[in-house]
Amino acid sequence: MGTASGTGADWPEYGGNPARTGVAAGVPAAGALITAWRAHLDGAVYGQPLVVGKEVIAATENDSVYALNRVTGKTIWRAHVGTPVPQPPPNGCGNIYPLGITGTPVYDAGNGLVYAVADVAGYHHMLVAVDAATGAVKLKRSLDIPTAANQPAFNQQRPGLAIDNGRVYATFGGLSGDCGPYQGSVVSAPLAGDGPLTSWRTPTTREGAIWAPGGPVVGPNGNLWVSVGNGASGNGDPYDGSDSVTELSPALQRLAYFAPSTWADDNDHALDLGSTQPVLTAAGAVFIMGKRGVGYLLSASKLGGIGGQLAEQSVCNAFGAAAVSGSVVYEPCRNDGGLAAVEVSAAKKTIKVLWRGPSDSNGSPVVGGGAVWVTHYSDDGGGTLYELDPGTGKVRHQIFISESMPHFSSLSLSGGTAYVSTLTGVTAINGA
Repeated sequence: MGTASGTGADWPEYGGNPARTGVAAGVPAAGALITAWRAHLDGAVYGQPLVVGKEVIAATENDSVYALNRVTGKTIWRAHVGTPVPQPPPNGCGNIYPLGITGTPVYDAGNGLVYAVADVAGYHHMLVAVDAATGAVKLKRSLDIPTAANQPAFNQQRPGLAIDNGRVYATFGGLSGDCGPYQGSVVSAPLAGDGPLTSWRTPTTREGAIWAPGGPVVGPNGNLWVSVGNGASGNGDPYDGSDSVTELSPALQRLAYFAPSTWADDNDHALDLGSTQPVLTAAGAVFIMGKRGVGYLLSASKLGGIGGQLAEQSVCNAFGAAAVSGSVVYEPCRNDGGLAAVEVSAAKKTIKVLWRGPSDSNGSPVVGGGAVWVTHYSDDGGGTLYELDPGTGKVRHQIFISESMPHFSSLSLSGGTAYVSTLTGVTAINGA
């Protein structure tokens, strides 16, 4: 029997809250770091662990959802919801196999359920809901809406899920390598499971992935904000909705968008904005960075269409999810001088890089306990968790993580502990 009560969710979704700020409230002052426990589960954990009551909830690429004791790491319950996809589709690609649950689940305090999307054998995408207290599976339903340009076998559900307006939202992109017919999309279902799906597709003939790990950002008015990757159109073609920041209503109608004036060249050379999610900052500003390395400052009330930015500045190639505290955005730079702290002002139309580093940091940052937290991950095993001074970026403490971490590695904060996803499970670090 689990210990979750349906309340007290310290980290219920990616970034800790619907706005994906990555800021943990009520965390004690950060200090020296020590490994508390390592939980080896039945597959890799790509999403952020959730923290709900006395449980840490993690989902694996073996299509399992676990509840772990947050103090000891011992398994409280495990729900195995399907058989993961064992290998790429015919003539396909991808870099995660077996492919199971990749996107960060989301917890709903109203009904006590954890929602996740499982890739299952046969190349299907299934929404599941699991009782956080018992591990009982309460819901299973398909999220696939295939069309000629969008085949489930070539879709991947990597971003975190969101809850808004009584519905759960999942976004889709393609497999690594952009092979096969797919079309980026957002799909929503009622929390209760019954009723029709709603969806929005990038208005391109192919690609236009919505794949940044942070998932949809829910704004203060309930609208959803997503970034869109490169699409089919390039130099000489009409604009097709790709390489953009797009604002959607809860009913998934496009309300506004921004695209760089370089969108066609971005599409032709895979330099699009789709590698991070948009950040909603203080005083009505929106900030976005992508593969080209240019940061764009936008107005939340008037995205401006093509070339409608308030300001732009070269910063770094960004991959993963940013965190934001007030007017300072912490961007996940990838092997390009390390994490970037960027101060933005919509009123002044300014972008200012405050500091960079550590130079090898490449994970997705979070903020809490008077510190900024970021990882270094690599493909050759192990990595590092850094605790940084938010004013200077200097390393206060660091600790080696012996387990390999997934690409775009991130973590969750609660109490005095950081919970880090690894390719074997979850590692808990005390001192946060």
